[in-house]
Amino acid sequence: MALLERSEAYGQLQIVVDHLYKNAEEVRRIDVIIAAESFDIHPDLLAVVERLPPGVYTRIMLVTQLNSTIAGHGWGYVYGTVE
Repeated sequence: MALLERSEAYGQLQIVVDHLYKNAEEVRRIDVIIAAESFDIHPDLLAVVERLPPGVYTRIMLVTQLNSTIAGHGWGYVYGTVE
């Protein structure tokens, strides 16, 4: 059995989240998608972002949603979770 290795994309979603909440209390789903695309994140991580339900997100709501999808795919170690 091969051991999982961290991807070069590890931590990319954290950069996106930090950017989004630098000057905002809430963000819209479309804001998250645009930021993820502008940072050219890994396609797997972009798919995580695109699975967000429409709505407005506080930071805690967004990271809960993102981490839930990441955990559901078993990608926490490979791509990292967000805070």
